[in-house]
Amino acid sequence: MQWFTTGVSTTLVLILLGIVSFFVLFARQLSDSVKENLAVTVLLRDDAGRADIEKLRTALKAERYVCGLDYISKERALQEQVKAMGSDPTEFLGANPFTASFELRVNAPYANSKSLDSITSALKKNPCVEDVMYQKDLVDTVNDNLRRVSYVLLGVAVLLALVSFALISNTVRLSIYSGRFVIRTMKLVGASWGFICRPFMARSFSLGFLSGIVADALLWGGIHAIWQYDPSISQHIHVDMLITVGIVVLLFGLLLTLGCTYVSVRRYLRMKAGDLY
Repeated sequence: MQWFTTGVSTTLVLILLGIVSFFVLFARQLSDSVKENLAVTVLLRDDAGRADIEKLRTALKAERYVCGLDYISKERALQEQVKAMGSDPTEFLGANPFTASFELRVNAPYANSKSLDSITSALKKNPCVEDVMYQKDLVDTVNDNLRRVSYVLLGVAVLLALVSFALISNTVRLSIYSGRFVIRTMKLVGASWGFICRPFMARSFSLGFLSGIVADALLWGGIHAIWQYDPSISQHIHVDMLITVGIVVLLFGLLLTLGCTYVSVRRYLRMKAGDLY
């Protein structure tokens, strides 16, 4: 009964740890998604030929910083403007005032002012490019906000890990406390410390493993329910994320229960007979 209570307590703590781990990974995935939606506009010269534009497109697709690339012709730019504003500027200007351009989205590691300034400088050297623009203030604001959120989540994860260690440690210690006289008796008959520790460690391994499996099953079930409720969230939840959370929870459960059991058993092995009471 004591070990059952310990298993339930350990499972609940691991579920809480898994939830925080999931949100840390989810926030990171969402952060990358936000960064990769920051657009860089590459304006092309009016005299740029089709062959030169295709050559530039091929070169951009080969760059490792490119996440997405969309070519917007002068005609498409005009159509989008008419649709957005409800008026046709060619009616009073007599010509299409827009230029062809590439809408460039960069991979998350490059979505910062320093990298984008370097990319912008390199692109401006291309003879087909007239100008390169991106919202520097927006990029800086997004990165600052995401950095703050990451620090907060990391702090919560570290704090929860410490609390989890304390709770599981106390729970396991209380479970072993009931067997302190068994430990003393085995020690008196000449059993080695390793022999005494072995059954407790085996039981703790089973406890940590089963608690981790149950916690993972409940976590995955909860995430699946959220997935069914809002299918759009699936674009930010990947299988590798769920596997990572599952492994973290299982390993944390095993390491904590085994570590706490080893420390507790050796503590009672060092105690004198009078201290056991």
